[in-house]
Amino acid sequence: MPFYERGPVRIHYEEAGSGFPLLLIPGGGLNSALASWQTASPFNPMERYKKDFRCICADLRNANPGQSSGPLEIDRPWDAYTDDQLGLMDHLGVGEFMVMGFCIGGPMIHNLIRRAPERIVAAAMMQPSGFRPEMPDLFYQNNIKGWGPALCAKRPDVSMDMVHDFLNSMYTNRADFVFTVSRDFVRSIRTPLLIAPDDVPAHPYKVAMEVASLAPHAEVTIYPWKDSQEHIDQVVEHARRFLKAHESIRRRKGEGVSGRDGRYSLGGRWLRGLDMLNATRRRKPTGSTSADA
Repeated sequence: MPFYERGPVRIHYEEAGSGFPLLLIPGGGLNSALASWQTASPFNPMERYKKDFRCICADLRNANPGQSSGPLEIDRPWDAYTDDQLGLMDHLGVGEFMVMGFCIGGPMIHNLIRRAPERIVAAAMMQPSGFRPEMPDLFYQNNIKGWGPALCAKRPDVSMDMVHDFLNSMYTNRADFVFTVSRDFVRSIRTPLLIAPDDVPAHPYKVAMEVASLAPHAEVTIYPWKDSQEHIDQVVEHARRFLKAHESIRRRKGEGVSGRDGRYSLGGRWLRGLDMLNATRRRKPTGSTSADA
């Protein structure tokens, strides 16, 4: 059972398949975990895409169904989760990668792109969560009841007062749009996006379509798509085509593809981390970017 550790943070993760790296973020809110593929997802991408990509998935830090743990970083909740995701990819020797996120994975993808735009080749947002003005405390209420008490029961160092402050920092004080970035930021995104909208309280259709209208390189799946197995399968195939197309574009450019042994490809040469950093620095006058986060 593999773990990535950094200081007090311990992240449980699993891999399936081989090929270009694909980070998968399960739904389930703050209880997002590998088990969520069976309980909170219309399909299991670890199974559906393992013949196409190197699928990488982790339990979210402090998700109750999972085995990842770490402090509640009240002042920077979203960035703490992004630290875990980027740190895991560093640990696995992955430079550039693609990402597919469900539910809470939508805001997390936006934050990954904000933090490391040079590493995210393409992103698929499946039933992304967002803010509903008519239900302003939805995420606070869901998590103060469905996440906080169970966490406190197994973590004597965490109190409900801390959970309250954490949720206010994560949701209440950011109560707009997708929580992690602004509309102006979405207008500036160069990363290709695929959006599979939903329309339940936590996954507002209006917000998903607003992201699609603002992002310069966005496409949208059919909607509704979760109403039948046929439609789900259509969206699974749409996402596969989207990801494969952008993998091919990146491979033709010949930069940043990572191997299982922790090396990066730069113009067809395989280099390790420090060599990669030095090589990309030397190449900066020609317009290349570093593979470091």
